[in-house]
Amino acid sequence: MKKTSKQRERFLDLVVYEIYPRSFRDSNDDGVGDLRGVIEKVDYLKELGVNAVWLCPCYQSPNADNGYDVSDYLSIAKEFGTFADWERLKEKLHARDIKIFMDLVANHTSVEHQWFQESRKSKNNPYRKYYYWSKTPKPNWKCLVGGSAWEYDEETGEYYLHSFSKEQPDLNWTNPKVREEMRKVVDFWIDKGVDGFRCDMLDFIAKDFKKGKMYEGARLHKYVRKVFRRANKEGLFLVGECQANEKSIRAVCGEKRKELTCVFQFDHFSIGRKDKFTPAPFSLDELKKTLVKWQNFTQKRGLLYTLFTDNHDQPFYLSRLGNDRNLRYESATAFATIFFLLRGIPFLYQGQEYGAVNPRYRGISCFRDVETIKYFEENRLKYTASELMKKINFGSRDNARRPMAWTQTPPYYGFSRKDSWIPVHSRAEEVNLERDRRSDKSVFAFYQKLLALRRENSALRQGAFTALKKGTGCFVYERKGEEEIFTVVCNFEKEREISLKGVGEKVLSNYASESGNEKYRPYEIAVFKRKIK
Repeated sequence: MKKTSKQRERFLDLVVYEIYPRSFRDSNDDGVGDLRGVIEKVDYLKELGVNAVWLCPCYQSPNADNGYDVSDYLSIAKEFGTFADWERLKEKLHARDIKIFMDLVANHTSVEHQWFQESRKSKNNPYRKYYYWSKTPKPNWKCLVGGSAWEYDEETGEYYLHSFSKEQPDLNWTNPKVREEMRKVVDFWIDKGVDGFRCDMLDFIAKDFKKGKMYEGARLHKYVRKVFRRANKEGLFLVGECQANEKSIRAVCGEKRKELTCVFQFDHFSIGRKDKFTPAPFSLDELKKTLVKWQNFTQKRGLLYTLFTDNHDQPFYLSRLGNDRNLRYESATAFATIFFLLRGIPFLYQGQEYGAVNPRYRGISCFRDVETIKYFEENRLKYTASELMKKINFGSRDNARRPMAWTQTPPYYGFSRKDSWIPVHSRAEEVNLERDRRSDKSVFAFYQKLLALRRENSALRQGAFTALKKGTGCFVYERKGEEEIFTVVCNFEKEREISLKGVGEKVLSNYASESGNEKYRPYEIAVFKRKIK
């Protein structure tokens, strides 16, 4: 096992909480979450036990893709507040020892960005080469949200490239002026006091037209080192959203590479899916196999691993792979234990700390996501209305983008006092923070205990990982520190006996009563601690 350096080992102390500002808390009752709403909840975040916040884009944007189409990287969107609000948020977080990470959207801008507005004026405009323009577009790439990745522009009679929606033209990173512009963006936010960046679809900045690859081109490493030179020098945290396989992770995250701290690894998101909108049969043993593989790989090479089940782009994991009805508490706490006691950096997404689940709606009018709406339009003739809505309710990104349900009070459940930008969660009356915290089975209270256990025991942060019990139907692993060993037992959906000896004192469980005879009930977890003699 290659030991992680002290410089990087400090990142294993992080517990990151992702905030989707639009849906977090509306402070001025206009139906849109804002920065002052986040400020109101900073003490809540501290109480939960996180020590870093990843703030999804709050830059100026026309919101064709909810802020991931940036029209000005150096300003705050009016619906979210002002730069003074951002400064106050940063100061309040830092006063409570909570770091702030900004979401950097580097692959594309909005069509309303000044660079693109200049680019489309004429073929001779100096900003023309900030984007990819072609008279005869090749290769014939497909947009990730459906349709062609090339959009015809009548103004100059050429096509521009957009890997995502047509309102998000791709920046041409082969142009050194683009790289310099984005370096200035990064350094601007460093000057403002950020502690790191989450880098959106980062590998798409390097394309290989000759090989027909939209991402992960050979120049990616050069680009990343250029843009994040100062960030690396100052030891900031850099996590990338990339296509992550064993080779690419080593190439972009190796400490001597001076590129990224870590990347998100998405293998566990393919479990239970035929495609994004279609479920498939699965076994939780597939999840165990995937997690063990990546734990062993990253540990052996001294790399850092990201631990997450949910984010703003995914349906809630609890609904996809767990029982989100009569065993919602048990499933939510089991997944939390499985993931967040592994070796790596935990990332929580807003709502999962009270057991948030996928909602369900009958019509497309309840959705706002550009990808979802395009999928609906393109498949109207392929499926019946009920079949299509079933798929959308399963796979839409809007599942996780509904407003936070802070209270039990309808109609807006503490998010706002006005109709929100997207309809509130269909199960908000049942699944909300206030009701959860009053329950004997509180997911929030369990998260507090789990994160405190991790925070207070170095073995659960820096300790070695070893998988135990090779049978099926459960996941048992060990975290070994210098003085203590923790054994983590996670049963899956069926009751079974799990025999363990000499594991020490039980320090955490998600069932109130003992089952006896080493029988573990559906989604039951237990964490044991023993001293090393």
